[in-house]
Amino acid sequence: MGPVFSAPYEPLPSHVNFFYDGKVVKLGAAAEEVAGFYARMLDHEYTTKEMFNNNFWKDWRKTMTAAERELITDLKKCDFRQIDEHYKLLSEQRKAMTKEDKLKLREKNEADMKVYGFAIIDGHKQKIGNFRLEPPGLFRGRGGHPKMGKLKRRVMPEDVIINCSKCSEIPKPPPGHKWKEVRHDPKVTWLCCWTENVGGQNKYMMLNANSKIKGEKDYSKFETARRLKTRIDNIREVYRGDWKSKEMRLRQRAVALYFIDKLALRAGNEKDTEEAADTVGCCSLRCEHINLHEELDGQNYVVEFDFLGKDSIRYYNKVPVEKTVFKNLKLFKEGKEPDDDLFDRLDTSTLNQHLQSLMPNLTVKVFRTYNASITLQDQLDKLTNPKDNVHQKILSYNRANRQVAILCNHQRAVPKTHDASMANLEKKIKDKKKELKDAKAEYEKAKSGDKEKAKKKMDRLKDQYKKLKINRTDKDENKQIALGTSKLNYLDPRITVAWCKKNDVPIEKIFSKTHRDKFRWALDMADEEFVF
Repeated sequence: MGPVFSAPYEPLPSHVNFFYDGKVVKLGAAAEEVAGFYARMLDHEYTTKEMFNNNFWKDWRKTMTAAERELITDLKKCDFRQIDEHYKLLSEQRKAMTKEDKLKLREKNEADMKVYGFAIIDGHKQKIGNFRLEPPGLFRGRGGHPKMGKLKRRVMPEDVIINCSKCSEIPKPPPGHKWKEVRHDPKVTWLCCWTENVGGQNKYMMLNANSKIKGEKDYSKFETARRLKTRIDNIREVYRGDWKSKEMRLRQRAVALYFIDKLALRAGNEKDTEEAADTVGCCSLRCEHINLHEELDGQNYVVEFDFLGKDSIRYYNKVPVEKTVFKNLKLFKEGKEPDDDLFDRLDTSTLNQHLQSLMPNLTVKVFRTYNASITLQDQLDKLTNPKDNVHQKILSYNRANRQVAILCNHQRAVPKTHDASMANLEKKIKDKKKELKDAKAEYEKAKSGDKEKAKKKMDRLKDQYKKLKINRTDKDENKQIALGTSKLNYLDPRITVAWCKKNDVPIEKIFSKTHRDKFRWALDMADEEFVF
């Protein structure tokens, strides 16, 4: 049936006002909708950032009428507070819905799912992952993204390309609209596609993560990474030999591949840095992104990396390297300006072509998947104590997962609620400690007939106390690390399934429902003897 488009904008009630310089100003629908996007973010730190506010201001003014632009000339004089309060009230009303209203909403969503949520692929009914298109709003970005605050426009049917079989019934666009294009391409797995306006990237409506096609694709990806395990020694021998090549392009390729292998760096694709965030990967590093130290912090031949990676997340690392690599890097920087390319004779396409010659289907991303998975396997073998209880084993798993997240530079900002959450946890620990102390006293005073009951209570509280302390450690260690990305995209799920089976840890303690649905094939396939 095609995608579900976001609902049309509903204008604000007449009693909810926008103020400019202390006076009520009635905005047209287009400008009012965008003002609402900003109002809903007043409590967020984004609206304190100059870059966010500048980008919002430029895009907001484009939605204003000529009269509105003439009147509204200074963001500092704009008062969005009534609009913010209105949307907060709507949010509270949604939370306070009656059971009957929630049931009606659920029934409507289920009805939409039946109509829009499935596709027929090779005669099989398959669930679609994201049939609702993202609503308009303000782009947030991560890190210091230069486009934060820009307006994400509403996706219209005229933006959407439909992909279906020639023999199938072509989905009908909403009344009064038409599709941008209808294609019949069996070589791709997307069902519809559009280009988002902020970064100019293609977005897709795809099959659900647990679909047959997605599962086969995931299985193939991880099997390719496993094959790399059997070839990695030979590949390392090749690139180490090329460190001393007479051809500069071979030396550069070999050093870049060393970094990709050792540090799990992304490849890095060329792009227009005037329009996009100035993010780089290994192949697009500039001389300014590395500093070379003959000696640093008691280590020899240290490379200090400092650049913005994917999603504008800073990558900062000080890494000791082999002397030959260090000498080559000095050579690559010689006579260059800070903004010159470090690997000026290398790009991702030629690097991937070389990798294909070393092993079929080998790419830079396969290296990243391999290094993430082998790190998890090694860390689990090292950290897991079979005598630990389930809570301690889960802590060990999360610590192993954390090493992968650090390797892949999967960072996050410390959650705003972290301090309050930790304080709440500390109170629970304190209260539980008192309960345990009282239970011990009860046990010591108990008569022989009541001893067993008192002991059970004391043991239960002791277990709860230990669990709370483990949760405190885990929560604090994970405050700046995002564990989910590597678990969903880079870690062979069979490692986790095998570890859970071997250590009697319920898979639900490690994999969310999303993971369990996506990796159903791994749950069925892996036994406790599986090793990556």
